[in-house]
Amino acid sequence: MSRRIRVLLADDEHLIRDAVAALLSYEDDLLVVAEAASGAEALAMARAHRPDVAVLDLQMPVGTDGVAAAAALRTELPACRTMIVTSHGRPGHLKQALAAGVRGFVPKTVSAQQLAEIIRSVHAGDRYVDPELAADAISAGDSPLTAREAEVLEMAADGAPIAEVARRASLSPGTVRNYLSSATAKLSADNRHTAVRIARERGWV
Repeated sequence: MSRRIRVLLADDEHLIRDAVAALLSYEDDLLVVAEAASGAEALAMARAHRPDVAVLDLQMPVGTDGVAAAAALRTELPACRTMIVTSHGRPGHLKQALAAGVRGFVPKTVSAQQLAEIIRSVHAGDRYVDPELAADAISAGDSPLTAREAEVLEMAADGAPIAEVARRASLSPGTVRNYLSSATAKLSADNRHTAVRIARERGWV
């Protein structure tokens, strides 16, 4: 038998991660060499175990999500192929993942057998994107928001007052109002709360 494909699993939901690891253990050509609960932990495990494929959850603890981890792995361990698995896939998330060098984007609804096949395909150098999500991404188009508008809109998502958002963003209250007004107009929203909802539904924040 040829060398088994070394796999890293990263998911902050321990039950899901353990279940996937157990199911993949039945595949003769796959070997789960490490598991992680965050993007930061995934990077540490990848450095230590040098996996062939890293299967990363999209949404993990803030600042260490799957896309950020994939981007770091592309720089640090370019031989390691990366995949995103998610139950919250949005068109914007797909585009961010592809920009980070991710080779697979998969919903958590796939079967263990399908996941194993996709891991093999990604390891072989192919790309796999869930067809339904790919169609949504094409129809949604690119985000009309600038990076700064998206950042300020996300900071305002919890309903914080302008002064608090300004403090978080290190901007003046007037500048924050301008960014929020511009983002709201671009998304054809009635207010910033609706703008946040629209942007989140499309994966733009």
